[in-house]
This record gives sequence, C-alpha cells and structure tokens, in this order.
Amino acid sequence: MRRQMRALRKAIGATQRKAAARALVRLALRYHLLGKGRRVGLYIPAGSEIDVLPLLERTLLIRAQCYLPVVPRRGGKRMWFSQMGDSPGWALNRYGIPEYRHPLAVQVRARRLDVLFMPLLGFDGRGYRLGMGGGYYDASLAYLGRLRHWRRPWVVGTAFSVQEVARVINDPWDIPLDAILTEREYRVFRPAREA
Repeated sequence: MRRQMRALRKAIGATQRKAAARALVRLALRYHLLGKGRRVGLYIPAGSEIDVLPLLERTLLIRAQCYLPVVPRRGGKRMWFSQMGDSPGWALNRYGIPEYRHPLAVQVRARRLDVLFMPLLGFDGRGYRLGMGGGYYDASLAYLGRLRHWRRPWVVGTAFSVQEVARVINDPWDIPLDAILTEREYRVFRPAREA
C-alpha cells in the first residue's frame, strides 16, 4: 500500500500542488488552527508530500511559535521539536530532510505543542494514518494512548484528498489523528477533543 500511495501522490501535477498549498493555509486560518502565541509543530516537506511551507510562513507571520521535528540519532524513536528562529542552524538528517538544529534553539517534546501537523501517505475515515514506516510520530505521541481527558497536541494530518483510503490497517499502538487537513476540507475525527 505504501508503494501505491507514494505513486499516487507523486503523480499530482505542479499546478495542483501549488493550489493545494494555498488551500491548506486558507482552511487552517478559517478553522483557527493557527494563532498568535500558539506552539505549532510543522515539518519540512520531503519528496512528494503536500507543501506545508506556505503554512509554515503564515505561522511565523502571525507570531505563532513554529517547531520542527528533529529525528533522534540511531536507536531512538521519540523526536524533539526545535523552535525555528532567524539564526542559521540548518542541517540535513540521515534521511536528507532539513532540520533546525541551532544550538540555542528551544527544544520540546510533542506534549508541549498546541497543534501538530503531520505528513502521511494515506488516511482513512476513522483518523488512522499510513505513515512512512519509521514510527517516529507514533513513538513521539505514544503517551496520548494512555490519556483519557484533554491532552496536547491537537494532531492534524496533512495530505492531498486523493490520499484517503477505505481503511488503514492499524495496530493497537497507533495513535489516530484528531483531524485531517487537505486542499478540500478540514475534517475532525475526534469532536470531543476539538481544539
């Protein structure tokens, strides 16, 4: 399924990609996912992932705090999220993805974020996602599976609408999304946790 979803995502044309990136920003603002002072987790898109850079730029423009994932060294799975700043401090991780690693950057765990936008290969109507297979986001959010009441962050998958599948096979440790943001809609899977 991962191979099929990668091919589907890769087939999306440049014009459609640019329009989708702008639509993400409009929908994120309409549904109040961004806000001054909020701690927002984003990511640098890799390969054919939907472009969230305009969303990242808008996050900084409205003076929200933008945090980017830092993949742990070999052997670890839980990510830190590094607050993006003006100073240079970029480095490529072992997957060739840029990370903000300035030595003075504030780093937090996922539980300190207000909202976390996550990349994915596929998602279903129950809120389960098909990730890239590394398990970094699931490990970083594993604590959410033990909580029954209000918790942070509000977990939002970002994808093209064509990435929706009938059913994602999930394991007991998989952490479902609270919502999905595509170029067509913002859909909440967990209304009891509405952010």
